Formats: sequence, structure tokens, C-alpha cells
Amino acid sequence: MAKRASPEVNAGSMADIAFLLLIFFLVTTTIETDSGINRKLPPMEESDVDVVIKQKNIFTVLLNGKDQLLVEDELMELKDLRQAAKEFLDNGGDRTCDYCSGKKDPASSDNPDKAIISLKNERETTYKTYIAVQNELVAAYNELRDSRAQSLYGKSFKEMEANYNDVNWPGNKEKLKEQIEQIKLDYPQKLSEVQ
Repeated sequence: MAKRASPEVNAGSMADIAFLLLIFFLVTTTIETDSGINRKLPPMEESDVDVVIKQKNIFTVLLNGKDQLLVEDELMELKDLRQAAKEFLDNGGDRTCDYCSGKKDPASSDNPDKAIISLKNERETTYKTYIAVQNELVAAYNELRDSRAQSLYGKSFKEMEANYNDVNWPGNKEKLKEQIEQIKLDYPQKLSEVQ
């Protein structure tokens, strides 16, 4: 009787298939990365002139390791921080700001263009509290911008930015961009963060 040859499996294309699967999973898999906090920093300016900032134009917010908030040398709850920041920014103490609706207190900030919010924290501060404080301060700027946009153009600032970013928005984008820039000039965000 004749010897039968054992059947062989053609494994020549197995390496090709494994390689294609590897490439497929490398291309289609997304890798999560932490993006951090999105903040636009002001451009670096090299200047030999020292800028003098009056102490009354600096709104000091201190956050200690026990997550306690000290605002302008007084203990404050987080829920009251936004209103205090808005009052400081919108004060108009030097009376040059015709759109400011604050108390016009000469001991507080001169106008929104000169007002600076200084946020300082200790290393032991929890991340959650730090972000909550930062969100309240940014929300103060956003609310002031919204009210300014509402008074000038009858729309909220968020709505104006959404229209500008919308590809299908039928209006004049150049005019809208100028309006947005004007509101940002009226209430420029100056938030200094120190650790």
C-alpha cells in the first residue's frame, strides 16, 4: 500500500493577515490623553519699562491647603466669589468706564481694563476646589460679557460666539467678529494664577 502524505496547511498568508490586523487596530484605536486646563495665556512681552499696578486694581484670592478661601483679606464662601469678582471688575472707580454699572467706589478697581484677579493657592489645595474657584472667576467674566453683549446687540456673548463658530450661520461674520472683539476689550480677562 502506498504511503499517504499528510495534508499541510498553507501558512504563508497567516503572517500577512496578522500584520494587517495589527495595522488595523493601530490605526482605529484611539488613545486617551489628558488635555489639561484650556487657558489662553497672554503673549510674552519683552519690555524694559516696569509696569506699575495700583494695589486697588488687584483682586486677591488666596486658597489654602484646607480649601478655605480668603478674598481681599476676608474669609468667603465659594458661592459668594462670583458676585464679589463681578463687583470688583465692574466697579468703574475712576469714572472713565461709561458702561460700568458698579458702585464707582474709588477704593476699588478703576475700570475693567485695569482690573486684575490674582489667584494664589498652596500645594495642599485639592484639585476639585482649585478648579471650582477658577470656574467661578471665569464665570464672573462671562456674565459681565453676556450682559454687555445683551445691552449692545440684544444677544448673549455665548450666542454670538456660537454663531461665529457655526459654518452655516447666514450673517456677516466679519461684523460679528468685530462685535465679539469689542466685548472682549470691554471686559478683558486678566486672571493671574500663582502656586
